[in-house]
Amino acid sequence: MQVFVDQSLRPHPHLAVFGSSKVGNYVVTTPLLRGLKEKYPDCTLDFFGSDVTQDFELYCPYIDWRFSLYSDRDDILAQLAQVVHQRQQVAGPYDLAINCDEFSPINLVMTTALRPRYVTGAALTQDFQKKLDGGENANSIQRLLQDQDWNSSELVERHQGVIQSNYIGEIFCRLAYVKTDFFKLELPSQEPNFPVPDVLIHVTATRPAKLWPIHAWQQVIQWCAAQGLSVGLVGSAPKIQKTLYNAGSIEDELLQTTALIDLRGQTSLLELAGAFLQTKAFISVDAGPLHIAAAVGCHTIALFGNDVDGDGASPIHLWKPRQPHVHLALSTFKCTLCQEHSFSNKSCLVVDHPCMSHLSSEQVIDYLQCLLKKQDLRKIRKKRRRASGFLQGTAKTG
Repeated sequence: MQVFVDQSLRPHPHLAVFGSSKVGNYVVTTPLLRGLKEKYPDCTLDFFGSDVTQDFELYCPYIDWRFSLYSDRDDILAQLAQVVHQRQQVAGPYDLAINCDEFSPINLVMTTALRPRYVTGAALTQDFQKKLDGGENANSIQRLLQDQDWNSSELVERHQGVIQSNYIGEIFCRLAYVKTDFFKLELPSQEPNFPVPDVLIHVTATRPAKLWPIHAWQQVIQWCAAQGLSVGLVGSAPKIQKTLYNAGSIEDELLQTTALIDLRGQTSLLELAGAFLQTKAFISVDAGPLHIAAAVGCHTIALFGNDVDGDGASPIHLWKPRQPHVHLALSTFKCTLCQEHSFSNKSCLVVDHPCMSHLSSEQVIDYLQCLLKKQDLRKIRKKRRRASGFLQGTAKTG
């Protein structure tokens, strides 16, 4: 097993990509999946993902086979050994394994346990004793991998000529020596079985440090109601929201005090993507649904507790969507504590959570008002062009 430095692979190579259990992580992996198929069009691409993201994985045109590495099944290890053996019987030994989650212990172990010819991303040595690295002769890509702060605003400068941005989607591609449109995200979708509200919101996150105050959400929802706009709350089922996504009482209070429509647990990931295709706007803290909305082209207002320099609650340089239809609502409060703790702190380290409380509801309402006006203007112009005979044919739906 060797570190991958863009060596030639055999004809019809067998590739393995290791994802994670988080929705956002899967979404930003799609440029890599596409890029691998562009680089190795005759390859067989196996994806090791999760039960959470399997809907997207099953319908991804670039994945030939997938397995839920992240699953609550009792027989997961026995089944994993069996399916890996079967895959090697079908497509031969693994030529290249790519780890897209260096913080996952199971990814570290499995990337090495496959015994691929080449490996990139974090992995262990063949005896599982320590992290695998490029040694003293590490090339520029290996030095990028070893950099401990991918969120740094100086990352591009430190690795000039290697990366154009420190967007996580690009970094995944660079580790595999893949060139593609790093910012183009692709997801399948399915129409939901309910009328989609004018505006959708998502208020929870895996880190409480990224949550927006309830009174700010109430003001936005009340403004929408005053404009005659319906607002729907999306997310997992209520119990899961409280257990995994720090919902606490905020969702219950919003549902009790506003005209919010409860859509939690009513969509698969495919249907959630479909809902984003139909809604006028989506407002969300930094969480998985934000990346889904960005991928399908939904007009999105992203609530980041970061200031204009990128300092704040989220690793924004690394994770912010680069799509033009995603608008960042930033905080006026500067705090570098989360960055100093490598974003390992779950909750805010400052009293009163100022980074998020200094992101005003007025700013979000202004963004929303502007988005809705632009959409109305586009509709008016489109109707005028149709009336003038400039538009011909029928638009495709997807």
